[in-house]
Amino acid sequence: MANEQQIQTELVQKFPFLAEKFVIKRERRIFCETAYDHFLEVFGHAVEKMDFKIFATVTGLDEGENLSFLYHLSRLDGTLLNIKTSVSKTNPVLKTVTGWFPGSALYERELVDMFGAKVEGLPDGFRYPLPDSFPKDQHPLRKDWKPEMLPEGAGSIMEEK
Repeated sequence: MANEQQIQTELVQKFPFLAEKFVIKRERRIFCETAYDHFLEVFGHAVEKMDFKIFATVTGLDEGENLSFLYHLSRLDGTLLNIKTSVSKTNPVLKTVTGWFPGSALYERELVDMFGAKVEGLPDGFRYPLPDSFPKDQHPLRKDWKPEMLPEGAGSIMEEK
């Protein structure tokens, strides 16, 4: 696990606030958590200086008062760095990472549709994964969402393909 320890050491030296927010789960699986104020600088450093050149995906989580987002980055050797950050559920604003990874737009559109995140700088495009007819103020992966909340005649998620 020398490689993982090296990654942890570099990130904690650069960003001391990560010291207590770092977990090496097993070989090639690293997790850290940062306040959103520091997220883009940690993310950018990992991509630009530490060879995390592959954007695997982003996972959204409804954690009650906050929405959390787990960005999964990889190196060519298969080492995964998972960076978690959270924003208030009442104002879930993120900045896009498409400047580093243009393909992340699809994943960020999913955060918009399914969690109601507002992704600043996200290029214009189609909705994903919900159909255009699905109400834009309904976010099915929020814990407080229920199918009964859909207005009558709004259709279901599965109707349009």
